[in-house]
Amino acid sequence: MLIDRPVEKDWAFGAKIKKFGLRADVTGAKLYRNGENMIIYGLKNCDTCRKALRSLPDATLVDVRAEGVPEDVMTRAYAQFGAALLNTRSTTWRGLDAQEREQEPLVLIAAHPALMKRPLIDAGGTLYLGWTKDVAAQVTP
Repeated sequence: MLIDRPVEKDWAFGAKIKKFGLRADVTGAKLYRNGENMIIYGLKNCDTCRKALRSLPDATLVDVRAEGVPEDVMTRAYAQFGAALLNTRSTTWRGLDAQEREQEPLVLIAAHPALMKRPLIDAGGTLYLGWTKDVAAQVTP
């Protein structure tokens, strides 16, 4: 059961509702934007992912090393962002040999999750890559 009313603070569940249009589940565990869960795919030790999580405190961080990224999300992200999904500036990339670098980006990311550009944000089915001012302006309430 979802609470579908504009409130500033729901004391019963401790869920802070910052803006109209957000809904809280009755356990108060998660907040929703446009009826969907906001998920940040990244690394728990990545500074950029930490910045995004601080700006989006109601989002859920999924550590791609520990949990991975669902295949359907990766397929949508690759279709939307293409080769930009691959972080060619990382130390993991520099450690790969030429033969490994020629593999398909999705295969490389599956084998080496740290190669994914971070963060990948799923906000109600809309994907955003990286944490720039433009992305922050679009996803912050």
